[in-house]
Amino acid sequence: MFLDLSPIQILLVALLFIWAGFVRSGLGFGGAALGLPLMLFIDPDPLTWLPIIGTHLLFFSSLTLRTRMNNVDWEYLKQSSIYIVPAALVGVVGLISLPTQWLLVFIYSITLFYALIWLMNWAIESHNPIMDRFLLSIGGYVAGTSLTGAPLMVSVFMRNVSQQQLRNTLFVLWFALVTIKMSAFAALGIELHTLTALLLIPVAAIGHVAGLKTHEIILQNDRIFKRWVGGGLLLVSLLGLMNLYVS
Repeated sequence: MFLDLSPIQILLVALLFIWAGFVRSGLGFGGAALGLPLMLFIDPDPLTWLPIIGTHLLFFSSLTLRTRMNNVDWEYLKQSSIYIVPAALVGVVGLISLPTQWLLVFIYSITLFYALIWLMNWAIESHNPIMDRFLLSIGGYVAGTSLTGAPLMVSVFMRNVSQQQLRNTLFVLWFALVTIKMSAFAALGIELHTLTALLLIPVAAIGHVAGLKTHEIILQNDRIFKRWVGGGLLLVSLLGLMNLYVS
C-alpha cells in the first residue's frame, strides 16, 4: 500500500530519506537513529516508517556488501551476536505490543541521549568485557524496538574491529537485525508499505551515493559532523517530547 500523504509531506519524506541514506552510508550507521525522529513528525506511528527503513537498509546494505563480504570480521560478529540477537528479539516484541505513545517517548528519549552525547563531544566508551556485553545487549534491544541502537553497539565494535572492516561488519549486523524485524512484521501481518519503500529507493539512493563519496571526509571531520547533528537532534527530540506532552 502507498502512504496517504499531501504533496508537501511527500517532498519532506523524500528529503528525509535522502538524509537517512546519506548518514547510513556516510557513517556506516545511524540512518534510522537520525531519520526516524524526524519522520515521526509526519506520521507518529513508528510502524509506518520502520518497515520502509528496513526495506531500504536491506537493499542498500546488499549493494554495499556484494563485493566486500571478504572484508568482514566474522569472528567478532559471531561473538557479539550472542548478546545482540536475543535482546533484539525482546525489542521487537516491545515494538509490536507497547502503546504508540510509549514508543514515541522511548524513541525521542534515546534521540535526546544521542544528541547530548554528540553535542557535548562525549564518548560512549567501554574498557572491559562486562560493559561490552551490557552495551551490546542494550543496543540490541533499542535496535529491536526502533532500529536506533546503532551508536550504542558501534562504541563496542570500534574497539574490537579494525577500521578497515568496521563499516562492512556493521552492515552485516544491520542486515541480520532488520531481517529478524521484517520477518516478524510479515509473520504478524503488519503492513510493510512495500510499494512506498520501492518508490523511495531512487530517492534514498541519492543520499546513499553522496554518503559513499563523502565517507572518508566525514570520518576525518567526525567530531564537527556529530556536533552539528547533535544540535539538530536536540531540537528535534525536545520538540517531539513537548508535542507528546501537549497532546
